Amino acid sequence: MELIPRLLLIFVKFVAIFASALQSAYIWACGRRIRPYGLPASINPLLVLSIQELRTRLCRRQITAVDLVDAYIDRVKLVNSRLNAVVSERFAQALRDAATVDERIAAAGENAAQLFERQPLLGMPVTVKESCALANMPFTVGSLARSELKATADGVVVARIRDAGAIPLLVSATPEYCYSTDTDTLLNGRCLNPFDFERTPGGSSGGEGALIGAGASLFGIGSDIGGSIRIPSFFCGIFGHKPTGGVVTPAGHFPDSSDADFQQYLVVGPMSRFAVDLPQLLELMAGEQAVQLRLHEPLQLKQLQVHYALGFQGLNGWMHQQVEPEIKASILKAVEHLQKLEISVHQAKLSGFDNSLEIALSGIARLSQMPFVLDAGPAAGAESKVRETLKQLMQSLYGKSCYTTNALIFDLMRRCNAFMSVQKLEKYHREALALTRELTQLLGENGVLLFPTMHAPAPKHGWTPLQLWGVDYTLLFNVLGLPATHVPMGLNRKGLPIGFSVIAAPYQDRLCLRVAVELERAFGGWQSLSQIAK
Repeated sequence: MELIPRLLLIFVKFVAIFASALQSAYIWACGRRIRPYGLPASINPLLVLSIQELRTRLCRRQITAVDLVDAYIDRVKLVNSRLNAVVSERFAQALRDAATVDERIAAAGENAAQLFERQPLLGMPVTVKESCALANMPFTVGSLARSELKATADGVVVARIRDAGAIPLLVSATPEYCYSTDTDTLLNGRCLNPFDFERTPGGSSGGEGALIGAGASLFGIGSDIGGSIRIPSFFCGIFGHKPTGGVVTPAGHFPDSSDADFQQYLVVGPMSRFAVDLPQLLELMAGEQAVQLRLHEPLQLKQLQVHYALGFQGLNGWMHQQVEPEIKASILKAVEHLQKLEISVHQAKLSGFDNSLEIALSGIARLSQMPFVLDAGPAAGAESKVRETLKQLMQSLYGKSCYTTNALIFDLMRRCNAFMSVQKLEKYHREALALTRELTQLLGENGVLLFPTMHAPAPKHGWTPLQLWGVDYTLLFNVLGLPATHVPMGLNRKGLPIGFSVIAAPYQDRLCLRVAVELERAFGGWQSLSQIAK
């Protein structure tokens, strides 16, 4: 363990405890207040159908692609006035694309099924995180310095999804450079959580999380370098999968990097309200690399070995903010269900996680070629980058900087090597490699680990710097290269989504997805909009 990161971790923990007590006292003094929902409770029946169900109806000509796309466009228009999750839309073009799909299906007649064999997402609307390039659409990634940029071509994964027949509707909001767990920028403003407008949808795929959670997107293309798919999925009550490192290329994504580890840490992956859709989406996103994942190989639940942990353990666990009891209870509820299915379940002892914070932060600190926000805009070229970052960070607290606070905190952490020496960075890199080997051996080809995605549900706006110091719950598995699926498990007593992650050994993504599908069947997965609006 390292002194400075650990002192910061403990300091943040006690600040969070004090802040939580103040918030509770304020709420008690003011009386119970109705949360600002405001999202329309009624929803078009087409919006609660999975890709699998919609494909069958399109093939049988029971619905049209125009009707489907139009239903999602209407929903986006209804909710985005409150959520502020859309950077830019292409609705008119999407409707033209859908009309073309209907013409193709009609022309195919009785052979329409062959169209869907070649293009399994034919006619399906999709939303795209702005950092995943979509041709001719904004490519600003929440940065004032990039405000005029547009993507000149589709990123590789976006192109694969479009080649499969999907119809992009829009590009969605991200934090500045994706460097935050809160989607709130000077360029696009604040994105809101559909379950509580006073809370963040997370980041960096926050716009995707908000739209999908609000029933305004069938599925989304997200990216994840430290939890950027899983955290918004957690906060917004949906499924999100971070693939095995290196399986899904980040080509066409910004930020990018020439660092060798970057291709392992940053992955593009699917976000959806329906776990049953994730395997096929992952297969299409992975392209030729999908063969490594054996997604079509039969898998019986009784073949699985399930391990679980309720958070970090020992001294490391004490230093972190405690995992909220309702999140722990959701893991235990899943454990009980899996035991009833006669699946072998064991509580894990994860001694290799003792340096989770150092392993996680050192992995990102080693990415020297990944861009800094301060390398663009008026502060670029400053003599002392650390000093200038600190200056901009202080100014950002008073609204005097052209950069966002959380992105500057991320920049500062990287410029200071996560407050560790270069020798320590290499030491923790070796520990990461050893931990990957240990977990690969523990989980094998039939084991999964149930583990908290984060220690607490979505925080209120402005409080994400405190939540940021639990990011090793997610970032650790990017550094280790392990696949992880966030599984929603209902709402807590405050009406906020809770759930946890299912983690497997490298290239065993199918195990995570199989467990997610079973838990969706057993516990319902995404909560319907009528439940959200209550």
